[in-house]
Amino acid sequence: MTGFQQVPAVYHRLVGDCLVTTLCDGYMAYDTLEIMRDADHAKLRRFLQAETRVCPPVVSINTFLIRDGTRVILVDCGSGGIMGPTCGRLPELMAHLGVAPGAVTDILLTHVHPDHSCGLTDPASGRKLFPNARLHLHRAEIDHWFDDAARARATERQKRVYFDAARIQLGPWLADGSARPFTERHEVLPGITALPSTGHTPGHSCYILRSRGEAMIVWGDTVHIPEVQLGDPGVGMIFDSDSAAAALSRQRILQLCVDEDLLVAGMHIHFPGFARIRRGYEGAFRFVQEQWFHAPNHGHDPAVWQPPRAKEQG
Repeated sequence: MTGFQQVPAVYHRLVGDCLVTTLCDGYMAYDTLEIMRDADHAKLRRFLQAETRVCPPVVSINTFLIRDGTRVILVDCGSGGIMGPTCGRLPELMAHLGVAPGAVTDILLTHVHPDHSCGLTDPASGRKLFPNARLHLHRAEIDHWFDDAARARATERQKRVYFDAARIQLGPWLADGSARPFTERHEVLPGITALPSTGHTPGHSCYILRSRGEAMIVWGDTVHIPEVQLGDPGVGMIFDSDSAAAALSRQRILQLCVDEDLLVAGMHIHFPGFARIRRGYEGAFRFVQEQWFHAPNHGHDPAVWQPPRAKEQG
């Protein structure tokens, strides 16, 4: 049978007073295990097969919308048209929700790889796609992708897909002053802390949301393939700028998730993208994907969800 369509990839969850919505921009289906920097393919297959996953893997690309009644925040903004026909679905999903691009107040970028940032700007016109938003990202992302010497060392594909695309996407935001770069851990917005976790890229960062005693980390590309990289956190990806540094950051973030029992929102966790992390055996971690809740939490319906009154906001 052909011609059917899947339901829209939209999922709501409350975190304290905030409504967090997963919007799946699409997916990438790989045809090789060579996307991982580990020569032991038998081990990689065992990790995937133990979880009955496709081998080579299919990787989700998620973004997260956070609404607290005052702000409309996007964490990453999808891939635009650069990643092919299985990606680039963020605009239609936001339209499905009735959230206009002009309503977005802030964009938090975990990093500037194309599947996370190429929804910022229309490359044909140079027009910002979220005209009223402020853009938050690590300063090292700007410095690296605008570094002509680093671009000269890259392959032709890397020049086009990473360096040139980054400059096209970030250029208008830097030109009009709507970019807000940071360099260290700090509260980038009320209730949201930026946590640099460099290695995957020079300025890769996570964001921790805290509200009403609940906490969630949006961990970007800390993990690409959970079945493998929690079983062996040392496994890097060919997309890493520095796989050794990325592995150290991954170990640190995974342990933080265990120690603080953080809810994880992951760009490459299988939709709907939420999980908890637990300690495994011999240096491994366990990945516990959160079950699908028919109502976001506590009986709330996103269609009738109302933000907390101003005096209740903390």
